[in-house]
Amino acid sequence: EFMHWAREQHGLAETTLGTYRIAILPFIAQIGDNPDMYDAAAIRSFMLGRAGTVSAARLKCIGVGVRAFLRFLIATGRCPPGLDHAMPKAATWQLTSIHRSLPDADIVRILKACEGRRRLRDRAIILLLVRLGLRASEVARLTFDDIDWHRGSIRLLGKRRREELLPLSQEVGDAIVAYIETARPSMPERVLFLTETAPIRPVNRIVIKCLATAAYRRAGIEIEHKGAHILRHSAASAMLRHGVRLADVGTVLRH
Repeated sequence: EFMHWAREQHGLAETTLGTYRIAILPFIAQIGDNPDMYDAAAIRSFMLGRAGTVSAARLKCIGVGVRAFLRFLIATGRCPPGLDHAMPKAATWQLTSIHRSLPDADIVRILKACEGRRRLRDRAIILLLVRLGLRASEVARLTFDDIDWHRGSIRLLGKRRREELLPLSQEVGDAIVAYIETARPSMPERVLFLTETAPIRPVNRIVIKCLATAAYRRAGIEIEHKGAHILRHSAASAMLRHGVRLADVGTVLRH
């Protein structure tokens, strides 16, 4: 019921709901499934117990998920108002570290590792991540209907179902066209990117994470935090290096 409420009332993405679910289930397992018995002491006890077992970033995610669940219980009359404030916030400090990004030379090596007919899909996806700063989930959701070839734009359905328009550069457009014309399986499917082995189906963010990691490996680039999100940070860093104002970088990344 909470998942349905969060999806319909707040427009949360399925990936976010999955993260919330992982946080909420242990909470219910520890303090019970009767909201009438919830109190501030039990909520704080749960959070403090998790604090010694997970990282600060993970603890913050747990707090966000459980707090959202408590707000749902309050909204549906199962808990008294204000009980969500009993959930303590994880102690984290901004700017204690800088997001890792890749230099231009490494991006060139990654793109070279995606050359050839067998890598047309990977090249198009990598370019969307590193040139436009898309999230892996946004790339996975792209459909043919989201691309306006005449106006040169891409429509994105971002967080909270908010539509955004981004310019489609010549480089990215050419890579997408090459994939569609040469390598994309012939299927009556509106989703743009498909898996390459049977059963053929639309890619998801995990597939995109794995293909990005494989591209790093082929390019001989060793990084601590693998996956696709580092390419989004690299897009932001590249824009800053080339003189783009911070406010404009935020606009492209939709922050």
